[in-house]
Amino acid sequence: MVDATLQHAPAAGHGMADEFEAPLFGAYSKKVGMWLFLASDSLTFGALLFAFSYNRIYTAWPTPFGKESIINATVMTACLLSSSLTMVMAVFAAQRQDRAWTRNWLLATMAFGTAFIVLHGMEWTHLIHEGLTLPGFPQGIEHGAGDYAAISSGVPQFAATFFGLTAMHMLHVTIGVIYLGVVALRKLFLPILGALWLAGFLLIPSDNVFHYGVHVLLVGLIVSAVILFLKPKDYDAHDVEVSGLYWHFVDLVWMFIFPLVYLMSTKV
Repeated sequence: MVDATLQHAPAAGHGMADEFEAPLFGAYSKKVGMWLFLASDSLTFGALLFAFSYNRIYTAWPTPFGKESIINATVMTACLLSSSLTMVMAVFAAQRQDRAWTRNWLLATMAFGTAFIVLHGMEWTHLIHEGLTLPGFPQGIEHGAGDYAAISSGVPQFAATFFGLTAMHMLHVTIGVIYLGVVALRKLFLPILGALWLAGFLLIPSDNVFHYGVHVLLVGLIVSAVILFLKPKDYDAHDVEVSGLYWHFVDLVWMFIFPLVYLMSTKV
């Protein structure tokens, strides 16, 4: 009797037979699961932002960023804001069951996200090149000379909080690009991801921190392959909407990082 009830009862909130899903606040389980994940993830970013703010207030904080860094960070912000728009368009296309434009808008979102990662990588490379380092990071060609090297040795909290916060955000953007790639291209994305990992591993110099960071793509390849081969499916509008929630969260976090990290650490 219970099985029959579960099988034939209309889905609450969906009005479809042969489906049962108890909604929470009128939302389907995928969306609720993503909300819960983002709520927990916000605690991580909150702790990192608090650490940066605390050190910014109670330490003789350096102001290493100049015009070039602010311009670069502004372009990165424009990329993420543009990606939010393309993500919204992808959700709208999925809701009207336009598969071609759903894929196109998702690919556009991935392109903006990739541009953000590349620009952020260039910023990191410049700062490390000038001597802003952490233990275990490449020391740059200045070998301890210059203002950035003095900051690393005199105020190590700056490098620790800056690299920790921005690295966590870059990781989330990278995961988001992989997530969208799986939703947009499914198994076709696996060889693309593998080629990107191999190219990055072979082309990035071994003394560059991103030579090790590129292994995030390898981990993403393995996880994506397991998911796609264990449960192959065509992702529907709900899947696109849930991936959009994750992407908008990543964009929102950057709206806190940009003014706090860059604008408040800029030479006046």
